[in-house]
Amino acid sequence: MKRFPFFLFLFLALQACGQKEQLGLSNGYRTKIEASLNLGIQHANEACLDEVGKARGDYEMISGKWSEYEPAWHTGQLIQGLLMAYAVTQNERALEQARKAGDWWISLQFPKGHILEGYLRAIHGASVGNLINTTTITDGTPGLFDLTDTTGDTKYAEVATAAGKWILDNLYLPEHRLSYNIVDPLTGEIWKDRSPHAQHQGHEITIKQVARPNAEGYLWKDMYLFNGEERYKEAFLALCDGLIERQSTNGFWMDFEPNDPNTGKIHARFNTWNAEALVEAYTLTKDKKYLRAAMKTAEGLASIQQDNGVIFYVSYMDGTVDDRSPCGSGTAFAGILWLRLMELGKPDFRENIKKALDFTLKNQFSKDHADKNLAGGYFEIRQKAKGNGQMKLIYRDIATAFGLRFLSKVYQYEFL
Repeated sequence: MKRFPFFLFLFLALQACGQKEQLGLSNGYRTKIEASLNLGIQHANEACLDEVGKARGDYEMISGKWSEYEPAWHTGQLIQGLLMAYAVTQNERALEQARKAGDWWISLQFPKGHILEGYLRAIHGASVGNLINTTTITDGTPGLFDLTDTTGDTKYAEVATAAGKWILDNLYLPEHRLSYNIVDPLTGEIWKDRSPHAQHQGHEITIKQVARPNAEGYLWKDMYLFNGEERYKEAFLALCDGLIERQSTNGFWMDFEPNDPNTGKIHARFNTWNAEALVEAYTLTKDKKYLRAAMKTAEGLASIQQDNGVIFYVSYMDGTVDDRSPCGSGTAFAGILWLRLMELGKPDFRENIKKALDFTLKNQFSKDHADKNLAGGYFEIRQKAKGNGQMKLIYRDIATAFGLRFLSKVYQYEFL
């Protein structure tokens, strides 16, 4: 089965709608979005991606240094953002950098004869250390399939498919509709009885702490559309059925890290990834149970969006937030979900989309910013304190990946 090109699908779907519910944006937004996307493309090229096409990760504004963080999924998301921006702007730099980043991404594949042959050396880094976090892979794969669609070069989708096959063959637990998450790249050991995540320490380890839905990136769905193997479709829909079963009453998935049922912490993006997978399940099956579950998440996200449009990296079930963590990527990603639902006839989120759009446009770093590591990037800041009393003020490249995706989607929906 040939995977239908995403951008063509979107264009035809919008044309077919005819009477689609507009956002009601003035034509001035058209010019603003075009300029913003071109500036964001420049920032991604010059700051977010290094000379080999790998995402640089987190930028420490006080020290002026970049620190690598889950580069496989940051890079994959930048590929997706660049390709969506390319579809709007036809800026060749976006396509060139997306291809370069894709070449780096597929270079992570374990070679033939390795104990993890076909899987991906997607090191998490930071507090998780030199371990493969499977979510790092699944989160990063949509851009690889889009890259194959855009260029016609199948190697990108083939490597992503090989990684997804390894996950299904070695990590998937069909009885739980979850997959083990942590793999040691040196020994090939799959972590089945312990977790590297801080919030799991000091508690009894359960299946929900060593295995996850890993529906982020809807990898098995893309694999099914790429090669037509029914088992990938079946496994993907099983994951999504599991998501519906485990969805908390607030529309989120509180039992899984990086949400935290002990503190009530709600992560800015994790839940949106699951809802995005549910929307993909709906487009595949037209079964409205998936759409209803995605709507619950969208409503939950609307409840934690602030008046100025932002969603914080950390919100809590009691309605409080960590106001040191304005999260541009979480805001833009929520906007993408709300817009997807609007495309499917759910116009309830128009004002939420507008607020997210204004936040994204108003808070883009100026092209003349004195720090060239920030110039043109989309806003996302986290404040942390080190043990020695030194502060860390962090900008994340992932904000630009999602900013490019969101603005491109708004533009395609409203002005094409």
